[in-house]
Amino acid sequence: MSYSNQSQTNITVGLQYQVSLGLLLSSMLTTLSCCVFLFINVTLLFTLRSKPVFCETSRYILLFNLLLADTMQIAEGQLMYIIAACRIMLSYPVCGVLIMLVNVVSDISPLTLVVMCLERFVAVCYPLRHAAIITVRNTGVAVCVVWAFSLLNVFIQVLLMLKFPFAELESLQMDDFCGKDNMMFDPVAADYDNAYNCFLFVSVGVAIVFSYIGVMIAARSASTDKASVRKARNTLLLHLVQLGLSLSSTVYNPLLFFISKYDSVILSRIHTVIYVCFIILPRCLSALIYGLRDQTIRPVLMYNLCCQRFSPLHSVIQTKAKIGKLVT
Repeated sequence: MSYSNQSQTNITVGLQYQVSLGLLLSSMLTTLSCCVFLFINVTLLFTLRSKPVFCETSRYILLFNLLLADTMQIAEGQLMYIIAACRIMLSYPVCGVLIMLVNVVSDISPLTLVVMCLERFVAVCYPLRHAAIITVRNTGVAVCVVWAFSLLNVFIQVLLMLKFPFAELESLQMDDFCGKDNMMFDPVAADYDNAYNCFLFVSVGVAIVFSYIGVMIAARSASTDKASVRKARNTLLLHLVQLGLSLSSTVYNPLLFFISKYDSVILSRIHTVIYVCFIILPRCLSALIYGLRDQTIRPVLMYNLCCQRFSPLHSVIQTKAKIGKLVT
């Protein structure tokens, strides 16, 4: 009997060691990848504020806002992932603050995509009025409206959350991991969150499709620049893909809640795969796509990423300097 108990104890210890090792490795890998993408995103954010052309062009201002929200989501998502992977139990107030911060920036991306689509729509369909409509001032107002709309949603969620009688609890310490679903105490709050997400993504999808149809109709006009229309059409399709990726992140919390009920090495790996696919990748594509696709951003971005060395722009600057010395 003692030998059987000892064997069972050894098996249990071995499984716990494998789970702990798997969590450690997955946390290290995801943290490393997050650091890489954060470095790229922060560099692109710096790039978009390093030149006057980026600060005075509406589409680059909107791209900065989109990238800022994605960067904040990556950082907050990694923090929440480490907390969940390590099974750290937070208090309800701390978890509530973290969830609200995540909710604020998660709405910024789809709302900014709407403004970016409308900007492309005006540029193609009303090229003569584009400079008068899409100004830096109007773009700043649109960005403020986007943030105000997101903050209003969070404010309503906080009010619904405060309806729960926390004073009747024996302790404010949570007995489960910190997740959005675990903070939905009232069925009304859950219904509101589902209705808001449906309204948000349907509205954004309709706006993108409407802009795409408008651009395609404008493409039939003989006076329209075909190259500009083609570029705008590809941009709108890219925004539609970004919207789909943003929508996929809404299923992360339910999947995480389901996986957290089990303890095994395989399920912890599944957790890591889901996190990378639904949280990290959608948030890093903006920097990779726009940074490499835009001919104006690319050389400056490569110049900054390479620490101002080994980039095409650096080579051009060196060449001009050498020519200037030869002339003098």
